[in-house]
Amino acid sequence: MTRSVRRTRRMLQLAGAGAAALMALSACSSSSDSSDTKSDTSGSASPKVSGNITVFAAASLKESFTALGRQFEQEHPGTKVSFNFGGSDTLAASITGGAPADVFAAASPKTMAIVTGKKDADGTPATFVRNQLEIATLPGNPDKVSSLKDLTKSGLKVVLCDKTVPCGAAAQKALDASKLKLTPVSYEQDVKAALNKVELKEADAAVVYKTDVKSAGGKVEGVEFPESAKAINAYPIVLLKNAPNAAAAKAFIALVRSAEGQKVLSEAGFLKP
Repeated sequence: MTRSVRRTRRMLQLAGAGAAALMALSACSSSSDSSDTKSDTSGSASPKVSGNITVFAAASLKESFTALGRQFEQEHPGTKVSFNFGGSDTLAASITGGAPADVFAAASPKTMAIVTGKKDADGTPATFVRNQLEIATLPGNPDKVSSLKDLTKSGLKVVLCDKTVPCGAAAQKALDASKLKLTPVSYEQDVKAALNKVELKEADAAVVYKTDVKSAGGKVEGVEFPESAKAINAYPIVLLKNAPNAAAAKAFIALVRSAEGQKVLSEAGFLKP
């Protein structure tokens, strides 16, 4: 065998070995990339939640939270959201009394403090919306109510929320700021009960939230008043300490605070946190 032939064969052998090494390195790299991709995908996936959760929420949240509850169930098949709507003070007392619940959404920091003060909250409550007062009158506003002062007219039947309830405390704050005294025909235990008195024409007017006037549609007419700006309520939400389904509860709170949740609440008339 001539020297030139041996040199050519050796070059071909080296080239073949190099190609094989490159193919092996490429395969190793591809395998590594695939593994990394799978790892990233599993790491970013949201944890699957299931089961029932119970949410205690201020009465004024009824429409928006009911809608969010349906959305949550659709996004998380196998879950069920049950609500207990009412006056925040009553709900707080139930929670501290041992009522089983996963989430508490109150209409004021003061009522939330009832729960946190008893160490029944898991973590720090977060404000997710705010709400402003408005006067609800009979359709067409036959009594020509145009201000908070007009509610003091003789013969006008006005309803307020109880002072222990956030909407009642806010109304009293607005009245105090205006140096007005008002004697209602009744004090109601939550804002929906106060609004219902006007809807049933058992009262001529009630001081409720803008969100409640909006949800009532044509059943009442809303009258804004400037003093309401001095009594805006912040709404905090928190996971409860002994939540039976903490994972799903955290996911629901995340939905409420998400852009999607904020859109639903904004459309209901709530103000941004």
